[in-house]
Amino acid sequence: MRSVVAVPARLESTRLPRKVLADIGGKAMLQRVLERCAEACKPDEVVLCTDSPELQQISKSWGFRSIMTSPSCTSGTDRIASVVNEIDADIIINVQGDQPFIDPKVIDLVIHECVTRNPPPQVMTPIFRLQQNQLHNSNTVKTLLNGVGDALYFSRSAIPYQRDVPPENWVSTAPYWGHVGLYAYQSEVLKQWPLLRLSQLEELEKLEQLRFIDNGIRISTIEISGPSPEVNVPDDLDLVRQLAGRDVPPAKLR
Repeated sequence: MRSVVAVPARLESTRLPRKVLADIGGKAMLQRVLERCAEACKPDEVVLCTDSPELQQISKSWGFRSIMTSPSCTSGTDRIASVVNEIDADIIINVQGDQPFIDPKVIDLVIHECVTRNPPPQVMTPIFRLQQNQLHNSNTVKTLLNGVGDALYFSRSAIPYQRDVPPENWVSTAPYWGHVGLYAYQSEVLKQWPLLRLSQLEELEKLEQLRFIDNGIRISTIEISGPSPEVNVPDDLDLVRQLAGRDVPPAKLR
């Protein structure tokens, strides 16, 4: 089966405009993302999906193909789905452009699971056990799982709510799961995206994956030990700049 990593990126980020070109240790953040994805062994190609001619030209100088998309795309999934017919792949992995230290081994793990699980996952995403200090951070997306490990819901709030336990003790009495900003889709599922009913939950939470769940599409999960740093706010940018001067340890796979 052919697999391709697609990195959706734009310059007009709401919280940090032009963040994908922010300098991190002498390289633009987006360049680091693309190069880390290219270190994975299983993908056949890494491609940029963007509405920016500037990013298209720059990515070419880095040695990566790009596909131009409409500026009206509302999410990374929407951006990739809009050009899915230009991506020759059975499995498409969406790696967000704000993860400059994405672990290539996680990409390989997710592709392996998509190929070997029976039945094949329609959509798959990595998850990790949350610590107490992560639980109530709205920038950390939480995942609620069913008994077989599929995602029931995603939220910026801590879920599930424990009525009889103080919030500061929740992680000591129940497992809480965080979501890594990476998705693997079967190409045929991604082609359905324009036909899916719009999700009120997606709009409220600003989480695109809820559209799949609202339309009855399963999101399978795979556990890893923790996420790579994402850049959502200025403090995150300061952190990854500090990490750029060190050896960043890979995620531990389970």
